[in-house]
Amino acid sequence: MKEMVVGLAIMTILVPMAMVVGCQQQAEAPPPKGEDAEFYFKRGAAYCEKGEYDKAIPDFTEAIRLNPYDADAYYYRGSAYCYLGQLELGIKDYDEAIRLNPQDADAYYSRGLAYCHLGQLEVGIKDFDDAIRLNPKDADAYYDRGLAYCYLGQHELGIKDFDEAIRLNPDYGKAYCSRGAAYYEVGKIERSIQDFDEAIRLNLYDSEAHFNRGKAYCDLGQFELGIKDFDEAIRLNPDYGKAYCNRGIAYYEVGQIEQAIQDYNEAIRLDPNDAIAYYNRGLAYKLQGKKAEAIADFEKFMTLTDNLQWKEMARQQIEELSK
Repeated sequence: MKEMVVGLAIMTILVPMAMVVGCQQQAEAPPPKGEDAEFYFKRGAAYCEKGEYDKAIPDFTEAIRLNPYDADAYYYRGSAYCYLGQLELGIKDYDEAIRLNPQDADAYYSRGLAYCHLGQLEVGIKDFDDAIRLNPKDADAYYDRGLAYCYLGQHELGIKDFDEAIRLNPDYGKAYCSRGAAYYEVGKIERSIQDFDEAIRLNLYDSEAHFNRGKAYCDLGQFELGIKDFDEAIRLNPDYGKAYCNRGIAYYEVGQIEQAIQDYNEAIRLDPNDAIAYYNRGLAYKLQGKKAEAIADFEKFMTLTDNLQWKEMARQQIEELSK
């Protein structure tokens, strides 16, 4: 059993935070005499620039109290909530920002991201649709809609959106990486490698692109090239458990069993619930004639997976080893 499933880039809350000029210096300024909504808004925006979202929210709240019709204040407070992981509160503020300003493409885009992070991908896609309708040149909206389509298994639609994101921004490394992953999922392995090559050219430090290209090389039987990419992914991200597991698979395929076991050990150390690492280490132990260790790994694997077909595979391995 080979763990060769390409993982798409994880969507992150990347909310536009184009702050008001000069507000950085205002973050620690005392409020002026009298009530001034603009002051609180600017100071809240300055806190956001500094990453102090917990301090920004009270200021945006005060700005809203003083001016309940300020769509931007709702938008920025919603963004601050999202950066703090309070997505439902963020969505409520984006709702109000959109009600007050239905032409705000950024509010639709950011609300779409929040819905996607909550797992409501179809709802998120609808918001990305509106964001693109209002701002057809927003490469990020195409990119994130493409990701949402891919998470739903609609890889061809995802590829089309990545195409557009790259057309709008030819240096969009993440879009190349994600499009490569989508091509991998539809079986176009050589084509996926071309995109991973470009993603790496644009960002040599992209551990995910190296990881995905390594998996693609292994699918083509080019295990040595795969190992080199896994080496680089691990160098860039020493805690990349999946890279250790997949490099272990590649070592196993080229007959370097001890190196494979070492990588499975590391993958399990980093993630004690990595079922695939246990199964593959069991195969390696079996090849070495270490029956007790192999059986223990297959038994552990069965406790970590709900896949009935995989459980049956492990059961058959245990039965064979117990003869």
